[in-house]
Amino acid sequence: MSKKEYSFYPGCSSQKAASASNYQTSVNSMCDVLDIQLNEIPDWNCCSASIGYAGGGELPRLALSARNMALSEQAHAGQDIVATCAACWLATRETKERLLHDEALMKETNEALAAGGLKVEANQDIRHMVEVLIEDFGYDELGKHVQKPLEGIKIAGYVGCQTNRPFGIAGESFENPKYLDKLVETLGAEPVENYDKKVSCCGGALAFSEPEKSQALIKDIIESAYDGGAEMIVTPCPVCQLNVEAYQDNINAKYKTKFSMPVVYYSQLMSVAYGKSGKEAGLDGQLIAAKKLEDIAGK
Repeated sequence: MSKKEYSFYPGCSSQKAASASNYQTSVNSMCDVLDIQLNEIPDWNCCSASIGYAGGGELPRLALSARNMALSEQAHAGQDIVATCAACWLATRETKERLLHDEALMKETNEALAAGGLKVEANQDIRHMVEVLIEDFGYDELGKHVQKPLEGIKIAGYVGCQTNRPFGIAGESFENPKYLDKLVETLGAEPVENYDKKVSCCGGALAFSEPEKSQALIKDIIESAYDGGAEMIVTPCPVCQLNVEAYQDNINAKYKTKFSMPVVYYSQLMSVAYGKSGKEAGLDGQLIAAKKLEDIAGK
């Protein structure tokens, strides 16, 4: 296939030494195999994500994402904007939808952007990386690049909230999206059938403000994966990955459980299956080692 180029919005969590920097490592490895060129938006800023709802008002929140869109229109005209972070994708896509359906809001946003010499048209599609993989490549094409099938691993596909509602992935059920299950199968592993917490909330930023509530939600997500026989959880969301992996020790102490469930990104599964090393797949960034993936990567 010929090289595909996209205007890339990496988001804060994937920066060097940030919580999802290993996600970016695996995305780069995956894109290398698929001949995808990600053209980073120059001088991009935070999308505002959940903190944008904390009292700053609607216009500043939307203007932050609109600025990224305006910069992308200047630097990478005609290319779709792609984000790997579910929160960044959601914030940017919401901004586009709002601006295109509200002339007054578009005018007000552009007045704010004009202070920085920018103007937004909102004329680029906003896509999550999983949309690119499914729609621009498809499972058959993704499967052709598998060198090391992920045989002998049972994986629960945890979609979470933000890639599921309100927009979702085209053609997928809101209640039971199957794209992670299909991808797991494509890579040679076994998906957990009837994983009833695949679209449940992990608590998001409640992990900081109301940790007990968040950890109760995370406990159910992990417990359901174990009940389905999973040895690993896969997700497309940095917030979900962080929360579900990082708080297992706290949950074990509180609930007397013995959780030790690796939580990885779809791009890490793909990188290993595509023959990349554990380091190239970002497995050295895990808090809970994905030992079975490491073993396959080391073969």
